[in-house]
Amino acid sequence: MFDNKTILITGGTGSFGKKYTQTLLSRYKPKKIIIFSRDELKQFEMQQVFNDPCMRYFIGDVRDKYRLEEAMEGVDYVIHAAALKQVPAAEYNPMECIKTNINGAENVIRAAIKNRVARIIALSTDKAANPINLYGATKLASDKLFVAANNIAGGKDTRFSVVRYGNVIGSRGSVVPFFKKLLAQGATELPITHPDMTRFMITLQQGVDFVLKNFERMQGGEIFVPKIPSMNMVELAKAMAPEIPQKIIGIRPGEKMHEIMCPADDSHLTLEFGDHFVISPTIQFTRKRDYSSNLLGEIGQSVVQGFEYNSGTNQAWLSHADFLQLADECLKDQDL
Repeated sequence: MFDNKTILITGGTGSFGKKYTQTLLSRYKPKKIIIFSRDELKQFEMQQVFNDPCMRYFIGDVRDKYRLEEAMEGVDYVIHAAALKQVPAAEYNPMECIKTNINGAENVIRAAIKNRVARIIALSTDKAANPINLYGATKLASDKLFVAANNIAGGKDTRFSVVRYGNVIGSRGSVVPFFKKLLAQGATELPITHPDMTRFMITLQQGVDFVLKNFERMQGGEIFVPKIPSMNMVELAKAMAPEIPQKIIGIRPGEKMHEIMCPADDSHLTLEFGDHFVISPTIQFTRKRDYSSNLLGEIGQSVVQGFEYNSGTNQAWLSHADFLQLADECLKDQDL
C-alpha cells in the first residue's frame, strides 16, 4: 500500500515518528517520507539514523498553515502525530496546548484537503475520552475536527480517521524510562501517584502496526481503538524493582485514576472487531458509510448498551514477566 507513495508525518521526530519511519523503510519502498517538525536539532539527529534517499526533512510548525500546505504538495498519506502531550504542562500553559492541538489540527485538515491527500490518520489518546484535563479536552476537540473533516472535504476523495490508544511503554517522558533513570541514580523508593491507578499499555511497534493496518481498513470518520492490556502502577513499579518500596505522592494536576478509550455514552456507536473497537461518527456524512464492515472485509458487532472500555475493568492484564519483556523491547527503540 505504501510502495511508491509519499507519506508525511507531523511531529515526525518523536518516538512514534521514528518507529513509523523505521517500519516503513523496512517493509515498503516509499517514494518519499517527509518528516515535518519544528525542532532542527531533533531533525539533524534523526538524519544521522534515517538517511535513505527517500527521506525529506521539513522544518515547520503545525500552527503555520502555509508551511503545511507547502509540505503536503504531492503527498498521498498523512500521519498527524504532532501535539503537546504533557498533562501538567498543558494545565499550566493552556493556550499553547490549544494552539498546537486544536488550531494545528485544523491547519492539517485544511492543508490535506487543499492538496487532495488521499488518507489522513490523526493520533489520539485515551485522555480524549471523558476528558478531565486540558490535554485530553484539546485532543477530543481534535478528534471531532478530524471526524467532521470528512464532510468538509465535500466531493474530494480525501478521508480522515483517528487512532486512539493508551500509554506507550518506553516512550520519552513516560514512566518506564523515568523509573529506570531513578533506579540508575540509586533511588531507594519509587514515586506512585495512587495505589489503585491503572493504565492501558501498548508498545511503540504495536501502535505503529495498528496505524498501518488502519490505513487499509479506514472508510473515513472512524475512531479506531486497539484491544490492549492494562497494568496497575504499583505492579509496574514492583516489576521493575521488586526490592524497592513505593512512595505515594498523590495524583498530579489533571490526572485520572483509570483511563477510558470507549466511553459508555458512545456505546450505541461502538462496534467490536476481533482485535479492536471502532467508534462510529456521531454525525451523518453526505456519503453514507456502513462501519460494521471495513475495507479489509472484517465484520464488527455492536457492543451492549452502556459498554465502557476502561483500564480498571479491562479483561486483559500484563503480568510482571510480560511487562518486563515488552519494556526491554521498547527501551531499545529509544536508541533510534
